[in-house]
Amino acid sequence: MKCLQIWKTCSVVLSGFSIFLVTPVLAEIVNLNLLHLNDINEITPPQNENVRGGLARVATLRQQLLRENPHTFTLLAGDLLSPSGLGNAQIEGQAIAGEQMVAVMNTLGLDYATFGNHEFDLSKEQFYARLQESNFQWISTNVSTESGEPFEQVPRSIIFEIVSEQGAVVRVGLIGLTLDLNRRNYVTYADPIQSAKTQVQQLQGQVDILVAITHLSLAEDKQLAESIPEIDLILGGHEHENIQVWRGPNLTPIFKSDANARTVYVHRLSYDTTTQQINIVSELIPITQAIPEDLTVTEIINQWLDKGYQAFRDNGFNPDQVIATLTQSLDGLDSRIRHQPTNLTTLLTQFLLNEVENADLAILNSGAIRIDDVIEPGPITQYDILRLLPFPGLVMAVEMKGSLLEQVLHQGTENKGTGGYLQIANVNRDIHNNWMIADRPLDPNQTYTVVLPQFLVQGREQNLDFLTCEHRDIHCGEELRDIRLIVIDQWKKLSSVTFNPPSRRSPLKKWLSLTGFNSYPTDSNPK
Repeated sequence: MKCLQIWKTCSVVLSGFSIFLVTPVLAEIVNLNLLHLNDINEITPPQNENVRGGLARVATLRQQLLRENPHTFTLLAGDLLSPSGLGNAQIEGQAIAGEQMVAVMNTLGLDYATFGNHEFDLSKEQFYARLQESNFQWISTNVSTESGEPFEQVPRSIIFEIVSEQGAVVRVGLIGLTLDLNRRNYVTYADPIQSAKTQVQQLQGQVDILVAITHLSLAEDKQLAESIPEIDLILGGHEHENIQVWRGPNLTPIFKSDANARTVYVHRLSYDTTTQQINIVSELIPITQAIPEDLTVTEIINQWLDKGYQAFRDNGFNPDQVIATLTQSLDGLDSRIRHQPTNLTTLLTQFLLNEVENADLAILNSGAIRIDDVIEPGPITQYDILRLLPFPGLVMAVEMKGSLLEQVLHQGTENKGTGGYLQIANVNRDIHNNWMIADRPLDPNQTYTVVLPQFLVQGREQNLDFLTCEHRDIHCGEELRDIRLIVIDQWKKLSSVTFNPPSRRSPLKKWLSLTGFNSYPTDSNPK
């Protein structure tokens, strides 16, 4: 690490395209490999993508890299413990809650990880249990306990040394940064940029190479590169899509892989101990069937799948059953479903609406959807629904006065950016931004039949605590079925699904066409 890094060079290998800025070999060159993953939600590829991804294949790649260079280190840039369908399987009354992810990563040989926002989906007890089970080292520069102290055995930074065959020593420093996006009562966040500045100052003179493992937005990663030129390499996550950009006065490289190990990055670093020059060659590697599965990791994966799937069967699900085939992607990324409707949320709310004959509208809180991913084309299984909607919960049909409904819809819009943002079916707005139910103006004095999760009428959603069955303007009717069973059965009824983009000329144009449905949801301002 040096304050001025005009000497740093970077090469990228991507899809057959390479840029090489070659550093002359002077004195002794010390080489190391960094295997970089991020956003790993499942121990196996989803059913509809089984040709891509898979931690057993990543384990094989890691072994290949170790044979190439024993100085190979595997790093994870956040989001490991959640969300996961398997993680919500109940064994003896306790959710697995990421235990399967830690067990597989321990076997794979993960070396270092920083927290993602979804690590804190877990309860405090579950989170601390996963830390204790981890054989790899967690690092966090800006996330602390509720008292502001570092989590036990989770340092603010790490320094490890590489000793060459000739005895040269290269010191590598790692920091870990997480965005403030999941506030729980056992977690506090400090500003990631300021925290990084403080930690980098403390590392000054102690490291030769400085790597930031981050789970930040791309904008924050760019800000990090601009603000702290001492960082040599930023290995990020959170976006779920592979990214490579260079930012800052020294053009610090920022890389992100695809979620669920569809791809991984391999960064080969060469450090000249005399000139203190770093050469970085980064290669994006698709994880496909061309890479054989590591048998030891596969065995651990199968053990956890057997446990989890049996738990699901005990609760009335058949996780292997294919219920439909998807021809286009469905967008379930938190960054979108908590701000606007997507083709996925429109589909789910339509399923709820269809469950009750003559219902006027359906409402679903975005926080019920936990997949935080894009569902790719291919077969959809019951397990995919358990990934999508991991929390058990009944659906209800209620009678709600229009004045209360208007208040609920307004607050659901105000909750943008949170799990309390409400997704809706058979509801839109007119050109004056007034609420419309089934293309008719909302009448404050009319009573509407609303289908929604029981969770919402228990006053448990953010800023919607007034919405309870005790409210004078609501009558709670019968409890229906588990939302996951509703979605599974409704999806089976579809012969095909076709998505049309929204019309720019007509904001009220119905933009989702579902074969077999008699009514269609609309949105006044699809994005």
